[in-house]
Amino acid sequence: MIHSKAEHVDCLAGILALSKPISVIVTSPPYNIGLPYKGSDDQKENYLEWMRSIFVACKQALADNGHFFLQVGGIATRPSMPWDVLEQAISANFILQNEIVWVKSISISEKSTDSYGQFKPIPSNRLLTNTHEFIFHLTKTGKEPIDRLSVGVPLKYKSNLKRFGHPKDVRCRGNSWFIPYETIQSKSDRHHHPAVFPVALPEMCIKLSGVPKGSLVLDPFVGTGTTLIACERLGMRGVGFDISAEYCKITEDRLKETI
Repeated sequence: MIHSKAEHVDCLAGILALSKPISVIVTSPPYNIGLPYKGSDDQKENYLEWMRSIFVACKQALADNGHFFLQVGGIATRPSMPWDVLEQAISANFILQNEIVWVKSISISEKSTDSYGQFKPIPSNRLLTNTHEFIFHLTKTGKEPIDRLSVGVPLKYKSNLKRFGHPKDVRCRGNSWFIPYETIQSKSDRHHHPAVFPVALPEMCIKLSGVPKGSLVLDPFVGTGTTLIACERLGMRGVGFDISAEYCKITEDRLKETI
C-alpha cells in the first residue's frame, strides 16, 4: 500500500491548503539558473522574494518541533546562491540548527583513479568545478533533538567502544555527507529531470530528524518524487507538490514500483 502522494498544484497553494502539521520538510527548490524544468520558470525576476513567501508558508505548516531540510547548491559563477536562499529562510524566522555539506564527488589522493562520485565538469581557466552542495537543517527553535546515530558510522578504533562507553559500534558521522549519484546510462534514467538528488539524501535527513514512523513529510518541490520514495522506504506518509503534471505522473509511477 502506498502512503505517499504527489499533487499537481502550485507549491504555495498546496502548502497553504494543508490541514495537518508537517513533521519534516525535505526539499530542493529551483536554483533560478534557467534549467529546463517542465511547466515552470527557472528565471524569475523576483526569485528571492518568491522563495521567502514559500518559506513563510513552510514555517506555518511545520509543527513547532518540526525539521526543515533545505538542499541548495551554487554554481561556479554564483557561489553565494545557497547563502542568498538561506537568508530568505532566516528572514522567515527559521533558525539554522545544522549546516550539512553534501559531497557529491571527492578525490582523496593525486591519483585520478582515487576519485569517488560523479560531477559535471566545467571548462574554465579561473573556476573550480563544483562538487558539493549544502543541506541547511532549519527549525523554529534551533534546539530540536536529532537522532545523530541513525545516520552514524562504525567506530574506526573498536577500543573506543569501552574507553568512551559507547553503547554500540556507531558514532556521529559529522556534517560532511558523501552521497554519490547512482551511475546512469542516459537522462531517461533520471526521468529527464534536470536536477535530482539521490534517494539516500532525503532518507538520511528523515532519519536524522528522529520522527516516528507514520509521520507526515512534505516536499513542496517534489519533482519526480525522490523524497516520497524515501518516505515509502522509511514507513512515512509523504506529500509533495509540483506544477508539472508530467512530473507528478512520473512520481506516481515510481511509487508504484516501490510496492
